[in-house]
Amino acid sequence: MTHPVQDTILTRLVTAAGPVSGHDLAAELGLSRTAVWKHVEALRRSGTRIRSESGKGYVLESDRLTAQALATRLAVDPPAHIGGMIRCLTSVDSTNLEALRAADAGEPEGMVVIADRQRHGRGRLGRTWHTLDDDALAMSVLLRPSLPPERVPQIPLVVGVALYEAFRGLGADVAIKWPNDILHHGAKLAGILTEMRAEPGHVQAVVAGIGINIRHPAGGWPDDIRQAVTDLSTAAGRPVRRLDVAERVIRSLDACYRMYLHEGFDPLRDGWWSAHAGSGERVRVHDGRGTIEGTAIAVDHDGALLLSTDSGTRRIIAGDLELMGAS
Repeated sequence: MTHPVQDTILTRLVTAAGPVSGHDLAAELGLSRTAVWKHVEALRRSGTRIRSESGKGYVLESDRLTAQALATRLAVDPPAHIGGMIRCLTSVDSTNLEALRAADAGEPEGMVVIADRQRHGRGRLGRTWHTLDDDALAMSVLLRPSLPPERVPQIPLVVGVALYEAFRGLGADVAIKWPNDILHHGAKLAGILTEMRAEPGHVQAVVAGIGINIRHPAGGWPDDIRQAVTDLSTAAGRPVRRLDVAERVIRSLDACYRMYLHEGFDPLRDGWWSAHAGSGERVRVHDGRGTIEGTAIAVDHDGALLLSTDSGTRRIIAGDLELMGAS
């Protein structure tokens, strides 16, 4: 753990729009300029990249996200359900696994787990989700809705609407792709993976895992990625910071989840359908057994995709959707 004074310095640097002067830090902390410099040097030795600008102050070079900085942002107008407990980790096997462990330990609804790096990040169907330090945001949220297990497939669609609205709020031109992707011009920039703990007839916990590409990696995308990918900074047309994205995603998810608990799935389903890239379009679904082609005509109350095919309406509960008109 870092020193409390160093946590405060980091929070100021993370949240600042520009350089923070040593004079201002010393006044806020009740320390001498020399003491502030020593704490900054200690942060540098720990690996935090802090640049000194002559006559201006200190600038955090990395896009570091801390629990304290995020909690400070959220405290201005606290969300009702999500973000009351935040855990930011440098490295973890998987944020979903960490959140599931927290669920098993009895942690409350709304806990958020964020990691700079996942050693075994997972996507759907056993795929790898890459988290590349400052270039991505890996986040998992612990939910404890009072639901029967059969309604859990609604949750990733609720999360999809929340991400869509959060990214649009950042100026990004995005669309949803069933069941759990966010796209920019046909390329994937975020994905969702939900997992649950349940007993017969009752959900104990749902973990909503969210992976977001924040910016294009300096070394390029990993070689094992086989689909078109992009990042939120590209989609927004400007650099975006992980702290800003995390705050906006938590607030958007809290609003959508609150609506879901109070009004049910139908209002969110309508929003999801209007944001879906394949609504009313010809699509192809690969379900592991074969390929189904048709026109996407609706998403039903259970989150299944309805296709109008030559042989009638087909209800698709799982699979990979291909947008046949996408580039």
